[in-house]
Amino acid sequence: MFAPPQPSFVDRHIGPRHADLEKMLATVGAESLDDLVASTVPASILDRSLELPAPLSEPELMDHMGVLASKNQILRSLIGLGYHDTHTPPVIARNVLEDPAWYTAYTPYQPEISQGRLEALLNFQTMVSDLTGMDVANASLLDGPTAAAEGMSMANRLHRGDRGVFYIDPDCHPATREVVRTRAGAVGVEIRVLADDSEPEVAFGVLLAYPGSSGALVDHTDTISRFKEAGALVLVTTDLLATTLITPPGELGADIAVGSAQRFGVPMGYGGPHAGFIACRNAHVRALPGRLVGVSTDTAGRMAYRLALQTREQHIRREKATSNVCTAQVLLAVVSGLYGCWHGADGLKTIASEVNRLTGRLAAAAKSAGLEVNETWFDTLTVSVPGRADDVLTSALGRGFNLGRPDSDHVRVAFDETCDDGVVDTLLEVLGIAPDGAAEGIPASMSRNSPFMTHPVFDMYHSEHEMLRYLRKLADKDLALDRTMIPLGSCTMKLNATSEMVPMTWRQFSGLHPYAPIDQAAGYMELIRELEDYLVEITGYDRVSLQPNAGSQGELAGLLAIAAYHHSRDEGHRRVCLIPASAHGTNAASAVMAGMEVVVVATDSSGNIDLEDLEKKAVDNRDRLAAAMVTYPSTHGVFEPGIRRLADIVHEYGGQVYVDGANLNALVGLAKPGDFGADCGHLNLHKTFTIPHGGGGPGMGPIGVKRHLAPFLPNHPLVEDAGPDTGIGPISGAPFGSAGILPIPYAYIRLMGAEGLRRASSVAILSANYLARRLDPYFPVLYTGQGGRVAHECILDVRPLSRETGVTAEDVAKRLADYGFHSPTLSFPVPGTLMIEPTESESLEELERFCAAMIAIREEADRVGRGEWPRDDNPLVNAPHTAEDVVDDDWDRPYTREEAAYPLSSLRAVKYWPPVGRIDGPGGDRNLVCSCPPLESYTSSS
Repeated sequence: MFAPPQPSFVDRHIGPRHADLEKMLATVGAESLDDLVASTVPASILDRSLELPAPLSEPELMDHMGVLASKNQILRSLIGLGYHDTHTPPVIARNVLEDPAWYTAYTPYQPEISQGRLEALLNFQTMVSDLTGMDVANASLLDGPTAAAEGMSMANRLHRGDRGVFYIDPDCHPATREVVRTRAGAVGVEIRVLADDSEPEVAFGVLLAYPGSSGALVDHTDTISRFKEAGALVLVTTDLLATTLITPPGELGADIAVGSAQRFGVPMGYGGPHAGFIACRNAHVRALPGRLVGVSTDTAGRMAYRLALQTREQHIRREKATSNVCTAQVLLAVVSGLYGCWHGADGLKTIASEVNRLTGRLAAAAKSAGLEVNETWFDTLTVSVPGRADDVLTSALGRGFNLGRPDSDHVRVAFDETCDDGVVDTLLEVLGIAPDGAAEGIPASMSRNSPFMTHPVFDMYHSEHEMLRYLRKLADKDLALDRTMIPLGSCTMKLNATSEMVPMTWRQFSGLHPYAPIDQAAGYMELIRELEDYLVEITGYDRVSLQPNAGSQGELAGLLAIAAYHHSRDEGHRRVCLIPASAHGTNAASAVMAGMEVVVVATDSSGNIDLEDLEKKAVDNRDRLAAAMVTYPSTHGVFEPGIRRLADIVHEYGGQVYVDGANLNALVGLAKPGDFGADCGHLNLHKTFTIPHGGGGPGMGPIGVKRHLAPFLPNHPLVEDAGPDTGIGPISGAPFGSAGILPIPYAYIRLMGAEGLRRASSVAILSANYLARRLDPYFPVLYTGQGGRVAHECILDVRPLSRETGVTAEDVAKRLADYGFHSPTLSFPVPGTLMIEPTESESLEELERFCAAMIAIREEADRVGRGEWPRDDNPLVNAPHTAEDVVDDDWDRPYTREEAAYPLSSLRAVKYWPPVGRIDGPGGDRNLVCSCPPLESYTSSS
């Protein structure tokens, strides 16, 4: 007997079985997937051609990834420049980085079902604000250099005046200087190098390095005083581990502190992903970019966490947003915050002191041998070796070490927590010098005397057993893809297969410094170049840059490339960007950050871009038109038939077409943006190509461009192979963005192959149409395209129900938690609606479970409408219900406890209990608390 053939990976990835597909096709009125696609995707763009390698099985993929990994050489890298080796505590590595309960979670916009990761983020914020000596920190930014760029923009907004100069300390890391320069140039800010003769009175801000890239610890007290007296804001880029021993920036008088939390337990990963940080004084908190976790209460008075102030502000405020960053590095911020909990203040000081002691040993020996080094330091020395830098680097390489090379006369050595005395002894041999005790690198006047991380959370989980239980307790409070479908429109939440995830944590991928010699990254470079080629083939663009480490960064990089292209043609005056009213809000924010002027284009009653209005505005701005930004399929979940006509209009009047790739999951293998008129666009690898959302980050937003824009892709000052010489400059800190997670989309493409990707897109369209057809009688579908079809997502209109019953879209969203579901996208892009995207990964059983919940909720709303329950006291307006609510002896509601907790009998077998009731967001904003509250506050909700 022969064993039956095993299902392929494609069969494992796509949820509905063959019989299920037949049922779903019959429901939507299509004979086959090909028939459905042909009746949904406009014939003018339909293109099923896709040339990719034959798919691999999962065992074959593991072997192939092992070969690639073996081509990377993992040496001990003491290069510094903001990246350090670190020990990830195994309990955190296994139970956070490798646990789908954490890495498959979505952004905590629905706080009642996100209390675990919100608490972990609050720990991170508290740790950062304590270490930097600032009042408040946000929930992380994309990396250290982009945090500095966001800080520069923040200072520019805060300064009350018309100054346009920003000074940068020359001892900032090169990537930090250049990323800030890229961002500044787009909005007309003049960057000057800080010097003794600098003029604070012409500047709105200054960025100081503390410690510097050279390792030097400079007392910036006088410089800070000069700039503050002149009315400028002071930013300091710092190292969190160093701040355990040195006077923190806040105590020096800085207004804003920025940097990276990478060395707190997050592997280097060839450059990312890592959690950048930004912290500031209370007076500036409302200008803080990105996300901020705050503390509020629920309807029962229980303490509860939620996103504060900036929640989705890019979508709400659009071109008036303070930043285009609508994401964070949540998973990595969680790891760094937990690293702080694992070690506590004393543990961090112990690590820092040991690193500093090792540095002092090398400094003392170098000085005794007559070699010049910086006079002050925390963990980094720049050693003068006149004319011998290359020889020293070669010698170190032979001993298994990578050192930094500032120039031909100096080498840089940056110690980290993985180093010991044996490392110092080897370096002494490399330099040809003898040991001679240890020297002090931190002057007494710069030593930290203030306490930090005194909250009990940083002293409760030092044993592995307690940490393990803490992680489980937090994860149990949340809903992620490991428990339930997350039916979010516009943010594709699909299977992140285990086989795709495994290689990411292999040391050969995770342990590489981003500035290691390029020949040590041969496996990475092979993977990167092949992935670029695959994405080119999939999208129809001619070149791809993987540097942008979020969709927002991709938008900005693409628009900067377009601006640079116009400038190269002596048409720098082209600054108008046409953006549909239905577009993602980040589009408008990105356009403003790229120095463009936003002109809004109307949409028609069907949700399509109004081509007459677009042409009128293109004509009106024919001499100034730079670009049009569109999302395709549209944000309304429709394949607009006029996309080619739109591109022709924009091109006719001198503009470029940017296609936002947020909805690419409906196009892969079916249509190519680069072939239907797009000149540029970003791809969300954390959506379509299965990099997990991680609770709101990491992300990847590489951009694809047509050939004429290729010379203007991002480059990088430290890696020759990272972009064109004529590029716009770096957009993020590392040359290939968050390279550590690139093995995931690479593995996905290799496992799926061309036919698998095409089938995934087709089933995604089928699933969305199936849900639209099933739910339309209960919640009308707002927009449809040709043949009454939707694309990969649909918008359910709750407004008629609200008028009839008083039940709102928010009530439906909150009530879904009682049914064990994450909410769809609430009130975006249309207020009072729910946007749903089921993806191809969800089984028919899960789709039906969701339909059952939605239909039951509609019946509940109808009972309110019929007067059976009061409008102000019913299971919907009171949702979600906690276990504490249901067992309360004072239950006096007009519906039963069973109706509250078990509205469907199936919930009796598996029940998710929301940890808190509905949270008061506005109240929390009025009484903003964004660091860990006193321990007694936890007693009623722990």
